[in-house]
Parts: sequence; structure tokens; C-alpha cells
Amino acid sequence: MSDTVKQEGIHAFTFGEPTPVLDTRGILDYIVCANNGRWYEPPVSLDGLSKTTRANPYLKSGLLFKRNMLVKTFIPHRLLSRESFEQLATDWLHFGNGYLERRNSVLGSPVSLQAPLAKYVRRGAEPGAFYQVTGHREEHEFRRGSVFQLREADVDQEIYGLPEWLSAVQSALLNESATLFRRKYYNNGSHAGFILYLTDPKVNDDDVDAIREALKKSRGPGNFRNLFLHSPDGKKDGLQLIPVSEVAAKDEFSGIKNITRDDMLAALRVPPPLMGIVPQNAGGFGDIEKAAKVWEAIELEPMQTRMEKANEWIGDDVIRFRPLELGRSAA
Repeated sequence: MSDTVKQEGIHAFTFGEPTPVLDTRGILDYIVCANNGRWYEPPVSLDGLSKTTRANPYLKSGLLFKRNMLVKTFIPHRLLSRESFEQLATDWLHFGNGYLERRNSVLGSPVSLQAPLAKYVRRGAEPGAFYQVTGHREEHEFRRGSVFQLREADVDQEIYGLPEWLSAVQSALLNESATLFRRKYYNNGSHAGFILYLTDPKVNDDDVDAIREALKKSRGPGNFRNLFLHSPDGKKDGLQLIPVSEVAAKDEFSGIKNITRDDMLAALRVPPPLMGIVPQNAGGFGDIEKAAKVWEAIELEPMQTRMEKANEWIGDDVIRFRPLELGRSAA
């Protein structure tokens, strides 16, 4: 609290400059994929992307929903287990990059495909080189030619992919900012309940003291008590109850949450009923089974086709899918 002003018995104050909460998240750390001599740095902070997905429930829910549908329709292969595929799909949807490492037998034939965490994988400057970088001077170079990169196409560079939801980052953070502000709004007690504005000349100082004491006693275990005030021949507007910003803050909070939610749905291209969103209108969202079928045709099948690129690299149909069958578990 600062800048206190006193004039004619009226006290006014300001709360100082706004305090940024999320400026240090550091998502867009790089402009280009810088070459440090061994590998290329990602064009965005992968750690920042990871934190951002956890900042917004709609974003995280949509990404996990897509992952779950891919895993549900995936047909396990002797080289690629369901667990490894799940990690590949999760990384690809979150970061725009997914990796498979081919592990060979002593005779050189592949025995398994593992999915290293995309957050720590870097593409090498040399052809076919990939590194796992977990910290400063903590790096591991994969065997040359043993790593496949599932890359989301980008218009600015061809080294790393970028997640398709990147354009909705600001909406995701705005949703988080609104939630954090709302929490601080309640935790720090800034949500003053009301102003009791008393101008009735019939009320003397003793009456004012009695009203003040009654309001003080209404706090704590005795809160929400009714207060009776009798003022014979008093003016109509002599006593006014003025709420302090509560209604406006509530409306603004709801508007921000709804708008940013719609941005998330547009970026993820997942129908609202499949995200578990409660409809606000009486008609609802329509037939959820029809929505799932349409989503399968225009979203799930294209994702499956792009993931099948790994088959050309390994020389076998390691990634195959079955049609999405509602109400039936994957075998």
C-alpha cells in the first residue's frame, strides 16, 4: 500500500504498480535454433512449454484426451510397446516433437523401440546425430542413425517441430492469471464486503457508535447476523449499502475464463462435450457420440497417419491403429 492522501476527512490510497506473476516463465527464449557446435537449441523453451500445459486445465485436458484416444486405438507391436507409444504420443502432442530410439541386438537387428523424453532430446549438428541433455555438461549421444524424430511441421525452421497449440499460449496464461488473481483477491482480504454510507441527519454520534459496535460483533462466529436500524423521520437515502467491486470483479473473472476456454478449444480442436465441459444452455451440446465420430474422422485419423511416418524409418508396420469403437476397450 502506498501514496496515501488525506483531504477533508476523506482517505484515498493506491496499491502501487501491478506485480507481474508470469513474466519469468520464459517460453520464447530463442529466436532461431542456435548451433552450439554439437546440437541445435530448440526455438522455444521446452521447460516453459511443459509448465504452460500445467497452468491451464483446458489445455492439459485436451492434450491428454488426444493422447488417450491415440493409445486406445494403437495396436501394440513386438518392437513397440503400448508404454513406449504412450510416451511418444505425449511428447509429440505437448512439444511438437517425439522420438523413438532403435535398440539392436549384437547381430544388428532391432529388438525394441524406446521413447526418450523429448524435453531433453536435442538434434545434433551432424547428420543422424541426437543428444540427450539433462543439465549442464550432462549429455549423452545416441548411436548415429538410431533415433527417429516425429516432427510437427513449422513454417520458420526445419530442425524442430512446434506444438500446434503454441498460438494459444497467451490465452492459456491469461486464464491462469485470472485464476491466480482471484486466489490472491480472496487470500489477501481485498474483497471488502460493502460500504455503509450514512448521511441521515437524524442519526447522532451515539447511534453511529452503536451501529459500528453491532457491525464489529457480526464478525467471526456471529457473522451473517441480521442488523436492525430504526430512524424515525429519516430520509429515504440516508443509509446506503454499497458493494465494493465484488460484482464487477466476478463478472470480469467469468468473462476471462469463458473466453480463454473457447480459445483453448479452438486451438486443440476438441468438441466441448468430449472435454467434460458443462453446457450453459438448456439444449446442451447435442449427441456426444456423433461428436466423437466426427472428431475421429477430421482429427484422430490425420494424427494417426502422421504418426505412421515411423514405419518408413524402421522398415516395419510398428505403428498401426484400429478404428475408434466407443464403449469398447482396446485389446
